Amino acid sequence: MSLNHTELKRPIRVVMFGSDHAINPDTKRFMCRLEEHPEIEFLGAFCQMEFASWSARFQDLRKRRGILAMPLLAERILEDIFRFLLHPREEIVLAKKFNSISERIHFAQNIHSPEVLQQLSELQPDLGLIYGSPILKPELFEIPKMGTLGIHHGKVPEYRGSKTTFWMMYNGEPCVGVTIQKVNKGLDTGSIVKTAEVRSYRRAYLPVLRELEALGIDLYLQAVLDLKHGVAEFKPQTGVKSKPYRTPKTADYLRFLALQIKRRLILSK
Repeated sequence: MSLNHTELKRPIRVVMFGSDHAINPDTKRFMCRLEEHPEIEFLGAFCQMEFASWSARFQDLRKRRGILAMPLLAERILEDIFRFLLHPREEIVLAKKFNSISERIHFAQNIHSPEVLQQLSELQPDLGLIYGSPILKPELFEIPKMGTLGIHHGKVPEYRGSKTTFWMMYNGEPCVGVTIQKVNKGLDTGSIVKTAEVRSYRRAYLPVLRELEALGIDLYLQAVLDLKHGVAEFKPQTGVKSKPYRTPKTADYLRFLALQIKRRLILSK
């Protein structure tokens, strides 16, 4: 089923929905690529900001990840340092590009507030794009004329919910998937626009995740362009619908590490 039958003769006007703690390097690259593409007009982003200080964010991370909070925070800081040391020119260019659009990044305690809804309506976007946002309500994601797309790093409907790349690898799947879907009232239940896979067999988690995120950005941009050109095909989800996966706990990460070691030992025999 094609959602949009008429090709736009002008750049497609898009907005992104996110959250302050999800503006990582991949999200910045995604926004910068939206800004640079000649067929896309990036109107800006609306991000929900629940934790105003680093200490509050750390408390939230500790609540969700337990004793892994400090190692995860340290890992993120070290990743930023190593990324800069390995690719200083690329990181400087990215920082400059992101700074050039920073005035269009809007933060709000409640992304569904009347002020945000009014501001979004005045922009008259064609399409909304979710990247790391909280769960959105129809009053927000239905404002764009063509609706809103979301990226999900998981296969649907088998892997819905949170951190599904982790759970796919935890369950021993040979490949992990990324899905671009049309947002609806359900959780990861929308019609599928694009899908792709990355091999995860006998690989470590972080390299798989990084490759999947890079592939996902390319896939997302292609979905936007398909909509602009009126050739997007939306397919209903088929297969067994799973219960939503939850955010892994400390014990889950430790069990996953043990499983990875066990699987490698078995394969080496």
